[in-house]
Amino acid sequence: MRGVAFLSCLVLLGGCSAARQVGNGFGDAATQPLVDLNVRRDQIPTVLLQAQANPYDRRNLSQCTTIGAEVARLDEALGPDRDEPARPDNPTLSERAQDAIAEAMLDAIRDATTDFIPYRSWVRQLTGAQARSKAVQDAIEAGRLRRAFLKGLGMRANCSPPASPAWFRPTGRSQR
Repeated sequence: MRGVAFLSCLVLLGGCSAARQVGNGFGDAATQPLVDLNVRRDQIPTVLLQAQANPYDRRNLSQCTTIGAEVARLDEALGPDRDEPARPDNPTLSERAQDAIAEAMLDAIRDATTDFIPYRSWVRQLTGAQARSKAVQDAIEAGRLRRAFLKGLGMRANCSPPASPAWFRPTGRSQR
């Protein structure tokens, strides 16, 4: 509990950004036991379930615009791909430090709320929470695989980003 108090002081000293992040993530961190008991479940986005069902589906992907739209749907569910350039509002060292402080505070809250569950790993197994967590991770992996496949299709079709990797430059005329 001392760690939580110490991190609380750091958040206050860290600034408004860190305090806002802790405030935004507090609900999820405090309700972590509900996830462990499989009472609260994260919903898997439809686009990831579709990717999981068939990551190499080529139906309706004959144009760059449709490939790009599918990549955009996956980006929305997964966040930006590794090949995306850094955002113009790249965080400063101070902002990254505030982010780290806020994340440490949320981890401390999450740990404090789950410490009272004896044999937590067994509880997660018995309630199905561990299996659900694995299903979510499998869907994320399938979504990343599908996005990479789509960008490869986009390169082959000479499409410009986002239907291909950010670094790719089409030669001649791109297919629309």
